[in-house]
Order: sequence, then C-alpha cells, then structure tokens
Amino acid sequence: MKKYDHPEQLTRMLAEAGLQGVFPEKLAENMSLYCFEQGENLCSKGDKLEHMYFLLSGKVKIYTISPEGKTLIVRFKTPMAVIGDIEYIKKRDVFNTVEAVTEGIMAGVSFQEISEFADSDPAFLRFLLEEVTHKFYTESHSSSLNMLYPVEVRLASYLLSISSDGEGSMFYKEMKTSSLQEIADLIGTSYRHLNRVIQKLAAEEMIERRNGNLRIKDAAKLRELASGNIYE
Repeated sequence: MKKYDHPEQLTRMLAEAGLQGVFPEKLAENMSLYCFEQGENLCSKGDKLEHMYFLLSGKVKIYTISPEGKTLIVRFKTPMAVIGDIEYIKKRDVFNTVEAVTEGIMAGVSFQEISEFADSDPAFLRFLLEEVTHKFYTESHSSSLNMLYPVEVRLASYLLSISSDGEGSMFYKEMKTSSLQEIADLIGTSYRHLNRVIQKLAAEEMIERRNGNLRIKDAAKLRELASGNIYE
C-alpha cells in the first residue's frame, strides 16, 4: 500500500462512507489515505498490524489458512469495511489474510493514535462495537453455512465476486492448473470436483473456458445460481 496525504479527499470520502462524527477531531487529523493495487496482499495471517484501516473504495478478499496450509474463503468486502478492529481490541496478530480483488483506497490511523485520542470516545467505541459484533456474526455464520451450499453455488459466488465489475466482464488469468487447485481450496472442495462443476456450468452456457482462462458467459444465470452471492 502507498500512503498519501490529501485532507480534502479524505474528508469527502469519509463523509460519503457515512463516517462523519465517528472519529474524534484529533484522531481524524492523524488519519491518512492509502491506495492499493489489484492482487496486493494488504495483510497476512500472523502479521503484526499497527494500523486500523477503513475501506472506502474497491473490493477485498478475506480468507483463512488452516494449520495444514489449506486456504478457505471467509468473505469478500466492499465499502465500508474495517480491517484491524479485532487485532486492536484483542491485541493479537492478524487472524485472516486480506487480499485486494480490485484497486482501491483505505483511510488508516495507527493503533497508538487510536489509543491516545479515541479510547474513551463514546461515538468511536460504539462504532467499533457495532462493527466487531456484525463481523463476528456474519463471518462465523457464513463460514459454517457456506459449506452447506453445493459447489455450484460456491463457485458461481466466487466467480461473480472476483469479476472486475460484478458483471462478469473479465477475470484474472487464474484458471491454470495450480490456480484451480487454489480455488478448490478456497471454496472447500476437491480439484477433481471443481473441474466437473466447471464442465457442467460450461455445458449450461453460464461460463466458458478458453485458452486457460474462465469467463462468465451468462451473468444473469450465474447470479441466479449464486443465490444472491453467499460470499458478499
């Protein structure tokens, strides 16, 4: 991520995200904007985080890694989302890996400044409580519920989530053999089963596989299959 100072843009984007009045004045004065690139790792499981970030534009993918090294998708997040709230409150290392699906912008402020300027501020503490409560509820619910959905639904949701605009206009070039294994891990299935599902959706003309890449052919059908997208 690259940090840049642009007070007017920061004020405007915080207002657009509905965050006016959430941050004490001294804390807001110490916030900065950070831009990130598509595919960038914003933080990894086990990292020592020193800032709290507020997603103002773009989309990120959150996934966890098991002790055996398997990855499993937790959620995709769009504005407004908070990164680092649990790490700040629990004083622990990063719990889930966060990767940028698109380029975007976040506001960030250090834990030290939060401790100094906002630890006793009712509005900010209420905001954190609501965010953490919502996060624990939705992510614990979705991580268990998602495994109950058929692989077709999980794959459709994943493909819609990583498409550049949510309409299936393009995908990363990640449909190589090694990438398919990664996707199988992320949605909790086997490589062989994933291949079968891809063939099935291709036969039903929802997607097409060409030159090692996968592309949505009928976004409407895929969204219908995704049941509203279980990952978002």
